[in-house]
Amino acid sequence: MRVSLIQLAADVDLEANLAQARDLVEHAIAADQPDLVVLPETFTLIGGDAAARAAAAETIPDGPASRMLQELASRHRITIHGGSFLEKGPDSRAYNSTIVVGPDGEIVVRYRKIHLFDVTAPDGRIFRESDGIAPGTELATYELGGFRLGCTICYDLRFPELFQLLARQGAEVYLVPSAFTQQTGKDHWEVLLRARAIENGAYVLAPGQSGPHPTSRRTSWGHSMVVDPWGSVIAQASDGPGWVTARLDHDRVVQARRMIPTHRHHRLVEPWDA
Repeated sequence: MRVSLIQLAADVDLEANLAQARDLVEHAIAADQPDLVVLPETFTLIGGDAAARAAAAETIPDGPASRMLQELASRHRITIHGGSFLEKGPDSRAYNSTIVVGPDGEIVVRYRKIHLFDVTAPDGRIFRESDGIAPGTELATYELGGFRLGCTICYDLRFPELFQLLARQGAEVYLVPSAFTQQTGKDHWEVLLRARAIENGAYVLAPGQSGPHPTSRRTSWGHSMVVDPWGSVIAQASDGPGWVTARLDHDRVVQARRMIPTHRHHRLVEPWDA
């Protein structure tokens, strides 16, 4: 299975962000003919005040991001993993949601980010994602190209129990669309992605936002990458907007789990069959 990861830098102009995403998806498809295209986290909006975020939150499948992803997927007969965007929630908060759209234009699965980014960065800047975002509660997986894929978003990466629960549901590929800050990304991004791959003998596909977001005065780390089940980085994007493409081989999952079958060796929790 061939996969392309889209890397971009969103700001507060929803229409411009959607146009940028559409353009990059179209170019990646034309150049590399992937089976799966994956966008980064919050590709429709970064920055803005509460009113701007509320205006950008959409209902699924009727909102502009949903419709764009469905149109692209059906026209190109491809599967698109829609990174994430704001979905209207049950109260004043939204969800940070992923949808996956199949080649027929139908939504295959929806995932709402579970772990929310409430942290103090090394420079003292405080992030409070939970002020405007409600947490999801359900795991999500889907099948494509002989693999089962498990959905996560950005800060979820720091919670290995989520990845093991997905593996117990059959996940052999993890999707981690992200907008890692530059400060945390330079020290933790690659280490965490490779760790999740090694722990579970699984591929990790991690498209990230890259570069400055002028309105919010923050910068995303980028370095979108594909990590194989042995923990090797097999593809990595350069800085700035673009994409990176790699081929996934199911035998690599089988080999990694056969050589180091940690799933069978658990002592504190129940072992499981891969």
